[in-house]
Amino acid sequence: MNKIAFYAIPERLRTQLAELKPSLVPDLAAGLCVAGLLLPEAVAYSGLAHLPVAHALAASLVALLIYACFGGSRFAVVAPTSSTATFSAAAVLAMPGLAANPAAYATAVLALVLVAGVVLILLAAARQGQLSAYVSRPVLRGFAFALAITIVIKQLTDATGLALPHGSASDPLHVLLYVLGHVQQLHLPSLAVALVAAITVALLKRWPRIPALMVVLVLAIGAAYALDLKGLGVEEVGAVERPSFVPVWPVLALDEWLRVGELAVGLVVLVFAESWGSVRNLALVHGDKLDANRELMVLGTCNAGAALMQGMAVGAGFSASSANAAAGAQSRVAGLAAVAVMGLALAFALPWLHLLPRPVLAVAVIAALWHALSPKPILAVWHMRRDRLLVVGAIVAVLLLGVLHGMLAAIALSLVDALRRFSEPVVHELGQLAATHNFVVLNENPEAAAQPGLLVLRPEEPLFFASAERVVADVVARAQARPGLRAVVLSMEESADIDSTAVECLLELRQQLARSQITLALARVKQPVRELLARVDPQGLGLEACHFWSVADAVAAQQTAPK
Repeated sequence: MNKIAFYAIPERLRTQLAELKPSLVPDLAAGLCVAGLLLPEAVAYSGLAHLPVAHALAASLVALLIYACFGGSRFAVVAPTSSTATFSAAAVLAMPGLAANPAAYATAVLALVLVAGVVLILLAAARQGQLSAYVSRPVLRGFAFALAITIVIKQLTDATGLALPHGSASDPLHVLLYVLGHVQQLHLPSLAVALVAAITVALLKRWPRIPALMVVLVLAIGAAYALDLKGLGVEEVGAVERPSFVPVWPVLALDEWLRVGELAVGLVVLVFAESWGSVRNLALVHGDKLDANRELMVLGTCNAGAALMQGMAVGAGFSASSANAAAGAQSRVAGLAAVAVMGLALAFALPWLHLLPRPVLAVAVIAALWHALSPKPILAVWHMRRDRLLVVGAIVAVLLLGVLHGMLAAIALSLVDALRRFSEPVVHELGQLAATHNFVVLNENPEAAAQPGLLVLRPEEPLFFASAERVVADVVARAQARPGLRAVVLSMEESADIDSTAVECLLELRQQLARSQITLALARVKQPVRELLARVDPQGLGLEACHFWSVADAVAAQQTAPK
């Protein structure tokens, strides 16, 4: 590249190109490992989504390319994941009449992914990257753990050569009971192939830089060809088509689009919560900075782009992203290297993929999900003695209600728990530390003392429509129980802003206290709240006239006020 051409490149791209050379070798090595993980995962996850492998391969290539160009994390690997594949299948199968029509089913899945991508983009444009915080980590851990159990159990039929009777229930409990009840009918060659594959994967996992799943898949294909495993009754994956990469717009009826829009809400939450959790953890470990809104925008673009290219839903999965970091990736060039390796595999090795034994594919799925089966994250929450009900509720919801309704129930658990915490506020009484201007919780600090004739209170949650009335009732009850009270000082430090319900409740509180000749003073009032109170009370006769920057100032003003 000559000097003139180099400086014609935009500044940001020039900076990235200048940084490429030192990290090129480790990025290429990491890209090879990532491709070795994503290729078998594409085959496995397409099965979870009940789609041809071409949809997973198209999604992987499109999403990797888009994220490498526009993403913020140097480690994130955006591709189909077990959770997005399973949720997409469960969501679309909930729509009537699609289970028996593969073409209509595939179209609905693409529409679901497209709508989810568009919603993610709109949320990013509205700067709503913080929405992932509304699904708590304990709920996500419980959901991931139960989902891993569900998927692993469903792989047992392929791993053992058993086939569920047509029309029988496919929930994990029924599948497990069926396998345990038909042990005598296990297909021994299939079981032997699965065991050999599992042992090989376990041995190769000792060397993280070796793409264990890729090596096992290559060996399995070679064994299937050399030993004629199909002749022994071992099922094969079958013919695999190449992705067409032809843009296609899903064609659905209006009522189907509306239904897809409803179902896309769960997929949006799942994609961003899972992806943001993965990339944020890696960023914290390596000291990187990420913009949640940028990640939201890029994830939306990846999903929309994948859908238009006939691909599945994608996200930044924890296993692939962690493998990328462990393999030594230094920049997003590792994603481009993975795209190149996968492209070469599609060009030259795809025809051999039909020989892959299904028991080996089942082992690949289980191996990819093995980290999610670890109880350590669940036990860590349990030992904290916090959020136990959320974790158990999320697990039970997925196992009993299925992936779709279990995910929605898990989201509802997070929101209900947040509302419960906010709508049951704790109000602490504050006292002054001797010879200081500091006011602390009275019953937790023996050195603190209450002020004669004053009641200093602090709600420990923000004031809003669900908590304001309870706070007012608590304050009034405490004031009435305190004889000789002249003033109540209410610290507002937890309320960065308040809604109209909270304003009305504060006005009602002032009026109720005034009937008993008690003054209300507001302390530590934030600027947005000050401006709001000034608009509500422009004459300065009510709330706007009685707020202070600190608790000490409010107390001092009430102590010097005429009695």
